[in-house]
Amino acid sequence: MKYKFNTGKELIELCKKHNKKIYEIMLLREVENSEKSENDIFDLMKENLYVMKKAVKKGLEEDIKSVSGLVGGDAKKLKNRYEKDKTVSGGKMLKAVASAMAVLEVNASMGQVVAAPTAGSCGILPGVLITIGEEFNIAEDDLINALFTASAIGLIISLNATVSGAEGGCQAETGTASAMAAAAVVEILGGSPQEALHAAAMTLKNILGLVCDPIAGLVECPCVKRNAIGTANALISADMALAGIKSIIPFDEVVDAMYRVGKSLPVALRETALGGLAATPTGRSIMNEIFTK
Repeated sequence: MKYKFNTGKELIELCKKHNKKIYEIMLLREVENSEKSENDIFDLMKENLYVMKKAVKKGLEEDIKSVSGLVGGDAKKLKNRYEKDKTVSGGKMLKAVASAMAVLEVNASMGQVVAAPTAGSCGILPGVLITIGEEFNIAEDDLINALFTASAIGLIISLNATVSGAEGGCQAETGTASAMAAAAVVEILGGSPQEALHAAAMTLKNILGLVCDPIAGLVECPCVKRNAIGTANALISADMALAGIKSIIPFDEVVDAMYRVGKSLPVALRETALGGLAATPTGRSIMNEIFTK
């Protein structure tokens, strides 16, 4: 296959060889794999963008609550703060964070989201991209292209490591989502493929070792807040890469390190709800309350 790649190094080589951006290589790869036209694949990705936008809007505007009652309404609270008050983090950052939290809250309330790459990390990519799109007046087609950039990063991590919290901890879920978002932002704002991979590498390094310890085994808490921090991580890493800051450890090696770290985590810290926050007195009390209703 002309556009096949399994690693970041191979992706960069293809970008150089064909003088194309990451999103273009990813789109052409999908054409080869699916035998569908570029237009058909582009339209499928457009549908993903629409679902993301609807989830952000629903979470920020409607009064939603998860089945357990653990999450819901926090995205609206944050939106109210950045719209009315002078904030510590800045309006643009909090807008992206609130949007990410909104999507995760919609997921927890059984709403429709895009697993990007998982349901537990579904808020980061839409929160980042939709906010950047609005703040920088990015055309819709360019946002869709950015989703292809993000997909290329997610594909590489899936092939060489894992995106599953049960296998690699939350670093594998929110870490991958943050890496996808950071790379997409870099490319959408004019950065090179190399800079996009530096951004992705930095996001993964920033939360290496993050455990997966959902309270009561539900993808709600602390997942919503970790989507928030993952969003900030992606934006900061994108800015660093666009400033010319490089990851000393290459992207592919960071991915490998993340996988090995994930495998080293005890089972109690890999989505089993047996350790971490889930095993605190309050965490156990919440679990008992939920399952004895």
